[in-house]
Amino acid sequence: MSHETLLRTDPGDSRPLWLLCESALEPWLAQQSVAVVEWVRTHGFRAERHRVLTLPGAQGVGGALLGLGAITSAEDLEPWDAAGAAQRLPALPWRLETGLGSRAATHFVLGWLLGGYRMSRYRSGAPVQPAAALLAPAAADLTYASAAARASALARDLINMPANDLGPAELAAAAVALAQEHGARCQVLQGGELAGFPLLQAVGAGSVRSPRLIDLRWGRADAARVTLVGKGVCFDTGGLDLKSASAMLLMKKDMGGAACALALADLLMRLEAPLQLRVLIAAVENSVGGAAYRPGDVLRSRRGLTVEVGNTDAEGRLVLADALAAAEEEHPALLIDLATLTGAARVALGPELPAVYARPAQLAQRLCALGAMEADPLWPMPLWAGYEEDLASTIADLGNVAATPLAGSVIAALFLQRFVGARTDWIHVDMYAWNAKDRPGRPVGAEPQCVRALYRLLREQFG
Repeated sequence: MSHETLLRTDPGDSRPLWLLCESALEPWLAQQSVAVVEWVRTHGFRAERHRVLTLPGAQGVGGALLGLGAITSAEDLEPWDAAGAAQRLPALPWRLETGLGSRAATHFVLGWLLGGYRMSRYRSGAPVQPAAALLAPAAADLTYASAAARASALARDLINMPANDLGPAELAAAAVALAQEHGARCQVLQGGELAGFPLLQAVGAGSVRSPRLIDLRWGRADAARVTLVGKGVCFDTGGLDLKSASAMLLMKKDMGGAACALALADLLMRLEAPLQLRVLIAAVENSVGGAAYRPGDVLRSRRGLTVEVGNTDAEGRLVLADALAAAEEEHPALLIDLATLTGAARVALGPELPAVYARPAQLAQRLCALGAMEADPLWPMPLWAGYEEDLASTIADLGNVAATPLAGSVIAALFLQRFVGARTDWIHVDMYAWNAKDRPGRPVGAEPQCVRALYRLLREQFG
């Protein structure tokens, strides 16, 4: 649903909407008429989170209450408290009667917009359901909220798209279209042009859909260089170490890191961040075929390190290694890679908390703090040097997997660290990029993670 449909600037015949946490309900009722109090009591409204109660008026609907649940104050609301309200309320224009500060007002507008996302591309003749429209509160940063919602929709569309419609070529086309929208440059390397990316070539060799290296550049040449690297595995069968059917079912989302990198780039470019931005995406399909790389193969990386393949299903770290090495060659002020990398991170933290590793470690702490403020959570993890020896190989510089099943996310991060210069500030995010359960604003399907948190970190650090 378009943002233009969900927001309006003309107060016109808008109805009042009150936001009430549970502790604020009784004080609010004390100021209302007997009829309103009886109406609220009769309907059993207790300001439960996401609960909507319409109030009668001379023209039918006179207003509405939206419950915020157990939070202390409306100032503490998150975007998800507003998500779904546009669909629960009658399809009328609404204005907030509850005063909100800038942060809460911006979160409310953002949640209102995020709740309007629908992936309807593959539904034949799906009717567009009418939704309520919001008169944006004056304190809200409407520019940011709208840009963040658009970036989220971009990532969700890409991740939700089935692999038959989104392979390396189509992911590259999406990056080119984004570059054209913002006046950026985008180069796509393929075929013989990938000679300098041997790990990427090896992972993609088993598929009829050839790999790509996407290289998007934008911004001022005199600004600080920030480079984003995204894992763009458009479908992951596991290669010759074939996944089970259940494990393969969601592997269209294995390019979630690339989608989030593009969404972050979209947000930075749309809001004109003072950066010299580079986005590198290793776009590939990990398939089974006569040319597929094999367990036991030894591959030479772009950086020159040789890697023994212990498992072809640990392909994400291989394609990221070449892209990180390419990024490192330009010595960025900050290097960030985003990837749906390990099941181990999900076992440890679940689907809602991406694992974040950083060097220096303070970067991870600050990112997590900003994520908490933005309702875009992450959790810090250690680059524990004691596990470095688990990547040892008897015939190569290192292996792509460890012999032990333990500490899988940490060991994957340590593998990537070998391809980043020791003096480079670096953030690695291991995410899930998927909602397994349906909630307001977060339908089952794609979920961009860490985009808003990283945006805030970059603006804080670079202006």
